[in-house]
Amino acid sequence: MPELPEVETVRRGLLPVMEGKRIVLAKVNRPDLRWPFPENMAVRLTGATVKALRRRSKYILAELSTGETLIIHLGMSGRMLISGGQVGEFHHAYPAPEKHDHVVMDMEGGTRIIFNDARRFGAMDLAPSMDVESHKLLSALGPEPLGNEFNEEYLVGRLKGKNSPIKSALLDQRIVAGLGNIYVCEVLHRIGMSPGRKAKDLPKKRISALVPAIRDVLSEAIEAGGSSLKDYRQTDGELGYFQHSFRVYGREGEPCVNPGCKEKIKRIVQSGRSSFYCPQCQR
Repeated sequence: MPELPEVETVRRGLLPVMEGKRIVLAKVNRPDLRWPFPENMAVRLTGATVKALRRRSKYILAELSTGETLIIHLGMSGRMLISGGQVGEFHHAYPAPEKHDHVVMDMEGGTRIIFNDARRFGAMDLAPSMDVESHKLLSALGPEPLGNEFNEEYLVGRLKGKNSPIKSALLDQRIVAGLGNIYVCEVLHRIGMSPGRKAKDLPKKRISALVPAIRDVLSEAIEAGGSSLKDYRQTDGELGYFQHSFRVYGREGEPCVNPGCKEKIKRIVQSGRSSFYCPQCQR
C-alpha cells in the first residue's frame, strides 16, 4: 500500500494540472471501489474548480469551489494517471480506456486525470470542506510527521507507558499519521533500534532520536519519488526509486549495509506484518 512518500509524490504530480483548474467533466464508471461512491459524485464534481490540493496522512484532499472536498485514497493498487494537455515540456495523448479506469476527470486545459485501480481497495468520498477534518477517515489521525506538531516532546508523551513494540506503536496512525511498514523498518535500522523493543521501556533520548530520523527518511523517499514494489507509479507512469536505498526492507538474508557489520538481515512477523532488521546493529 502506498505510504506517505508515495502519496505526497502523487499529490505533487497532480498539482500543476488540478490546483486552480476546473473539472470540465467527471465520469464514474462503476458504483463503488472499497466502499460505494457518494451519490451523484460525477455531477457534484463536474464544473467544480479545485481550489487547493493537499495531503493528510495517506489521503489526497482536493478542496472544491462547491464547498466540498474530494477525499482520495489509493488503496493497494490505485493510480492517478495524467494524460492529454501540456505537462511541463511534454504533451500526453489520451490513452485508450482500460478495464480498471474507474473515475475519469477531464480538466480545464485539456488534461485528463484517471483513477485506475485493479484491486479496487482504493476509495473516494466527498465531504463538506469546513468539516473535512472530522470525516470518519481523518478524525482519529495523529499529527503529520513532517509538521511542527510532531516533535520530541509529543512523541515521548504518546509513547509513555505504551506496552506495544516500538514498530507497532509507530504504525499506529493515531500516534503519527502516514507512516507505514517500509519506512518504519528503515527508520529503526537507521537509529539502531530493535523493532521488538517495548515503547514504554525506551529512554527519552532514544525516543527523541526517532523524530529527526523519521523526517530524514520520509524526505529522502519523497525526493526519490517514493518506493515502487508492485503497483505504485508516479502520475507520469514512472517508478519511484527509493527502493534502491533500502537498508533492511525486503532484504532478508542479505548482509547489513553498516560498515563493519557482518550480520545478515532477519525478518520477523509483528501483528501480521514483516519486520526486517539487523540483530547486530539494532538493540
